[in-house]
Amino acid sequence: MKILSFRRFIKGLAENKGYMLTASALFVVAIVLGTLNADGLQRLLMSQLEGLRGVAGTLEDSEHVELSFFTFIFLNNAIKSLLVILLGAFFGLVPLVFLLLNGMVLGFVVGLANEQGQNVMELIFLGLLPHGIIELPAIVIACAYGLKFGGLVLGSLFSLGADKRERLGARWEHGMRQMLNAAIWIVILLFAAAIIESTLTYHLLR
Repeated sequence: MKILSFRRFIKGLAENKGYMLTASALFVVAIVLGTLNADGLQRLLMSQLEGLRGVAGTLEDSEHVELSFFTFIFLNNAIKSLLVILLGAFFGLVPLVFLLLNGMVLGFVVGLANEQGQNVMELIFLGLLPHGIIELPAIVIACAYGLKFGGLVLGSLFSLGADKRERLGARWEHGMRQMLNAAIWIVILLFAAAIIESTLTYHLLR
């Protein structure tokens, strides 16, 4: 099926490289901001981490720990990524906030580990890279398509004339096909990342 074509997925990334680069740049900027450990940001990011710590404690007490972690990680990431694409229709604001918040949390964790004298390279190579090399690009791609959705909506608002509306209709059809194909592959990638995070990463960090 064409909708499951990995080649079409890669082609879509190339066609939307502007959105991909924008999302990637925003994510990197957010990571840097997170490492600055400003007081206002610290309170916000610590509340995010406390929530995750509470969930992790509950999962640790479950009968099948790895399965519980896999289910939570996969559903959490997959549902949020799909919502980020869909809610991008609101002028791209949701994927923008999602990128900034998640990037800052990641940067904050690394910065906090460094301040506490922990081995940052060990955290990165054992705690982030095994699954993050798949998970983080998948999330950034989801946000990029959310920004694209917002761009399509904005383009529609300023489209005047029958010829422009006709071209816009073709753009919407092409864009929707790309986003559907991307959404499927994003879920597949997050499924693989969740397997790695709930098994390899989990045991490495322990």
